[in-house]
Amino acid sequence: MSRIITVAAAQLGPIQKTEPRSSAVARMIRLLERAHRRGVELVVFPELALTTFFPRHYHADIAEADHWFETAMPSAETAPLFEAARRYGIGFHLGYAELTREADETGIVRTRRFNTAILVGPEGDILLKYRKVHLPGHAEYEPRRTVQHLEKRYFEVGNLGFPVIRAPMGTLDGLNLGMLICNDRRWPEAWRVLGLQSVELVALGYNTPSLNMEGGGFEAHHLRVFHSHLSIQAGCYQNACFAVATAKAGVEDGAELFGHSIIVNPHGEIIAMAASWDDELITADCDLDMCRLGRTTIFAFDRHRRPETYRRIVDQVGAVEPPVWRKAEPR
Repeated sequence: MSRIITVAAAQLGPIQKTEPRSSAVARMIRLLERAHRRGVELVVFPELALTTFFPRHYHADIAEADHWFETAMPSAETAPLFEAARRYGIGFHLGYAELTREADETGIVRTRRFNTAILVGPEGDILLKYRKVHLPGHAEYEPRRTVQHLEKRYFEVGNLGFPVIRAPMGTLDGLNLGMLICNDRRWPEAWRVLGLQSVELVALGYNTPSLNMEGGGFEAHHLRVFHSHLSIQAGCYQNACFAVATAKAGVEDGAELFGHSIIVNPHGEIIAMAASWDDELITADCDLDMCRLGRTTIFAFDRHRRPETYRRIVDQVGAVEPPVWRKAEPR
């Protein structure tokens, strides 16, 4: 019998700086209601789905940004979302900014801030947590930028690795689920770690601007979307899995987010894509048996991988110049 799950990417239009969490939660509940009518079993919401993408706003004192963070999940403001999911029997993925008190790598307990996502089961239980690893942007205010991108200021690098869990979801006894957040999708190492845990579906939220202001040269608007999709499609194909990649979209606090949420199959094909910059639900039936072809043939890791030759990937961070070829001296 085929293992089929109906999934949805619940794209959100812009959330302005002045919009309260209660408004964002109400919008997400409406999308859950729509998902229920379509028979959806798992809904994926975007990165930082409860607020505006606040890393575009500079605070000299980082603590002044703490009102954008969540200290508990569920909270009083997000509880209605959990209640709606339980009512409809739908699992969901939610991205948010997390403020916590916990020990760091040296054992000292302190305030820590992460860009976080959770996977919630259809009964409202938090099944899995992930913290974003690949933080883009910069840590200090840059006057040359029209829009700041201060993720490196407000977040620490995630410390939970890239976990995968076999979770009950919908009518399935178990589905191998993993998560990535935004910029993680561009790094093949992240996908491979999930693939090595037999991931079947990757839930991914993002808030990506239409303009690249990193200063390395011009990147056309259409290439921003193309590169986003290319990364996700390649990750799915090379790891024989599905992905539900959900965006925030539209003009938010004067900055344009390109949207284009997609659902991708293990062949790397886009099987559903958002067509607006508004709150929008796109759905697909995912036959998890499609994951078998890749992982038993071209990407049968146990037969074809050669990790002994990959040491440079984990031993080296930045790129180095190769040796210069020199013609051998005659003997």
